[in-house]
This record gives sequence, structure tokens and C-alpha cells, in this order.
Amino acid sequence: MGRVFAAAATILAFAGCSSASESAPEETDETVVARVGDGDSIATESGERVRLVQIDAPELGEDECYGQEAADVLEDLLPPGSTIRLEADPRLDDTDRFDRLLRYVHGDGLNLNVELVRRGAASVWFVDDRGRYADELLDAARDAKEAGRGLWGTCPGTRLDPERGVDTE
Repeated sequence: MGRVFAAAATILAFAGCSSASESAPEETDETVVARVGDGDSIATESGERVRLVQIDAPELGEDECYGQEAADVLEDLLPPGSTIRLEADPRLDDTDRFDRLLRYVHGDGLNLNVELVRRGAASVWFVDDRGRYADELLDAARDAKEAGRGLWGTCPGTRLDPERGVDTE
């Protein structure tokens, strides 16, 4: 009887592990944009607040150079009502200190995190670890800076520093 009980307990433990991983949030989720917060954050119609991971755009409320333009670029790419797909990166945190989801955002066949950097509306920012699109993001930032696109042409003195985020002074 002891062996049967132990075997049953082991099976239930493994079953519990299996169902726990199945009930964990999916790596990708489809949702609808409610509004753009600034150049690197959105809210969804389901009430989630999302911070586009591994990028940093100038802030709106702090009068940073290119802050409004960055928000406008994101809103042009993701107007309210747009259907998007959110992609988590298991190498990175799931949420930030403001309890926003940290995600790559995909819409119209584009990785919007990379697209914002490519257009010069944001730069790269690797807080602790580098995610699955780190190389692509760095290449896009270097290209945008070299071409003087977006904030790189508008805000003199802006440096590309992936460890510190964007500072347009």
C-alpha cells in the first residue's frame, strides 16, 4: 500500500507540474490596442498595460527631446483598435516595477519594438539580460543613428548606450 500511495503521489506531483506549465501565460497572446501611453508603452482593451521590452523612447512628461514625436510614431503604427500579438521572452522579466507586461509587440507583420528603433523613435535598452531580438535591435539602432533618423537627427548629443536607455537631454 505504501508503494501504491508513493507512486500515486509521484504521478499527481508530475501531473501538477504539467498542468501548472500548461496554465502559465502563453508565450504569445493576441489582443487589441486601446491607447498609446508614450513612445514605448500601450494599454490594451482587456486592461493590460504593456511596456515594449528592450527599447526606450524619450519620455512625454519630462519634456525630453522627441518625446511627442516618438509617441506619434507608435500611435501611427498602432492606432486604437489595432489587433496585435504580444510575445514574452523567457530570458527577460515578465513585468516591470510598474506592473506593466514586458513584451515584444507584433502587428501587420512587424516586430514593433524593432520597427520603432529602426525609425529612430526609440533606442535599445538592455536592463539586465539581452533578449531574443537583441542583435536585431542593436543593428536597427546603429543604422538609425548613422542615418540620423528620428531622435538621432533631431536631438543632438543623444548617445547610443544599451545599458542606460535613451537620454536626449
